[in-house]
Amino acid sequence: MKSVDQLAREIVLREGGYVNDPDDPGGATNYGVTIGTMRALGLDLDRDGDVDADDVRRLTIEQAVDIFKEHYYLRPRIDLLPEPLRPSVFDMYVNAGSNAVKILQRLLVRFDEPVAVDGALGPQTAAAVKRAYDKAGFYLVDAYGIARRNYYYGLGDRRPSLRKYARRRDGGKGGWIVRAEEFISPRYDLTEEQHRARVAAWG
Repeated sequence: MKSVDQLAREIVLREGGYVNDPDDPGGATNYGVTIGTMRALGLDLDRDGDVDADDVRRLTIEQAVDIFKEHYYLRPRIDLLPEPLRPSVFDMYVNAGSNAVKILQRLLVRFDEPVAVDGALGPQTAAAVKRAYDKAGFYLVDAYGIARRNYYYGLGDRRPSLRKYARRRDGGKGGWIVRAEEFISPRYDLTEEQHRARVAAWG
């Protein structure tokens, strides 16, 4: 299995460089690290007394990798999960914070493993994941990836400004959908026709 360092570097590559999209709730972002995260960590990289977009631009790949490893993998305790599930949950945690764990917890309930949907990955959730994985194997990984994809579509249903992340201008799969499907077996990928049918109501 890949190390956490390898996984973090893959996320950095997936996230890309500096962007400041007004439709993105995260605000200014570099390598997937948001200005909110940098403010929470006090990363005043230009030492001018505040953390702003200039500091986000200064962030290096190595700094981003270290932030992901510490604050999006180790502190949320992603390491408690079965190894095959860790890459997808880690990637989703970078993308959506504790919602990554809530998606997993809701999925566990569907697998007859009742847990609190609180976004915290503690011993109870970890034990429930182990039991579900022991029964379902890699299907649990696929089910989580599908649940991620549904989460993204759901965001598009509720918030029109976010639809561009799930659907390209030409109507094809947007970055969020492509990203979710990187972590599931190809047989569960939506066809282009299925994707277009799913977003048809968006106009």
